[in-house]
Amino acid sequence: MTHTLPLRLHHHAWITDDQEANRRFYEEVIGLPLVATWTEREVMSGAERAYSHALYGLADGSALAFFQFADAKDQQEFRTSINSTPLRHIAFKVEVETQEAILKRIDAADYAEVNAHVIDHGFCVSLYITDPNGLILEFAVDHPDVEKIDAERRATAHADLARWLAGDHSSNNRWR
Repeated sequence: MTHTLPLRLHHHAWITDDQEANRRFYEEVIGLPLVATWTEREVMSGAERAYSHALYGLADGSALAFFQFADAKDQQEFRTSINSTPLRHIAFKVEVETQEAILKRIDAADYAEVNAHVIDHGFCVSLYITDPNGLILEFAVDHPDVEKIDAERRATAHADLARWLAGDHSSNNRWR
């Protein structure tokens, strides 16, 4: 039996309370183009709902998708609450110039609430921000030796997990 991996992320969907504020943030600040807006009516959970579904494209054809319902009660019913933690986020691979440009546009737009900060993880350097919906985004620039690092981690992935599960919690990140 052949086991095939998924080809790529198609989209990641989220709820937004303000499609226009969201569009300004994703298009004008982050730089993701609005590639489609679907406006639909369909039965969900036993009731007909009207909603918009806006998608912002990435270079590989995948997208971030945001829903907003026309009815405030529907919006509240489908709103997703999250436990805010830096460990729950979406990460995007970018080049250093893209990361720097995003940070400059955030600073120019005076988005203090995005909590922009950079962390050097050793294997990558990441810019973290929070979007207007509370979604944490990471824009990661890979280490110049990413192929070597990836090959090493792939070769030892199962052994590293077994070691950690057995109680050895020492770091294996020699690039940090």
